[in-house]
Amino acid sequence: MSRTSIALALLVLWSSLMFAAGWRWRGDRGDLATARAGMERHAETALSERRLRQQQDARSQAMASLGEQHEHDRERAMDVDADVVAALRAGTLRLRDDLAACHTGRLSEAAARTGERDAGAQLRAEVAATLVRIGRDADDQLRACQAVIALDRR
Repeated sequence: MSRTSIALALLVLWSSLMFAAGWRWRGDRGDLATARAGMERHAETALSERRLRQQQDARSQAMASLGEQHEHDRERAMDVDADVVAALRAGTLRLRDDLAACHTGRLSEAAARTGERDAGAQLRAEVAATLVRIGRDADDQLRACQAVIALDRR
C-alpha cells in the first residue's frame, strides 16, 4: 500500500467521522429546539389554564356573594310584615285607598259596628304587609337575577 492510498483512506475516514459528528450535532440541536418549543407551548397552556381558573374562581366567589346577599335580603323581608303592620297601626304609614272598589258590597263604615271596623282595619294592615313583602321579594329576586346575568356576561 502506498502512502498516498493510506493518506487518502485516512482522509476519507476523517471526513466520514466529521460528517457523522456534524450530523449528530445537527440532530441534537433540532431535538433541543423541538423540546424548547414544546416546553414553551406547555408553559403557555399552563399559564392560560391558571388564568382561566382564577377567573372561574372569581366568578364563583361573586356568584356566592350574590347568593348570600339574596338570602340576606330574603331574611330581612320576613321583618317587613311586622314593620308594615306596626307602622300602619302607629299611623306613620298610610296606604292609598286603591282597594275601595273591592269594598263596594260592604256597609258604610258609619253604619258598621265598631268591632267589625277594628277587624277590617286589622285585616287590611295584615294584607297590606303581605302585599308589601311579596313586592319586595319580587324586587329582590329580580335584582339577584339581573346581577347573575350581568356577572355572566363579563
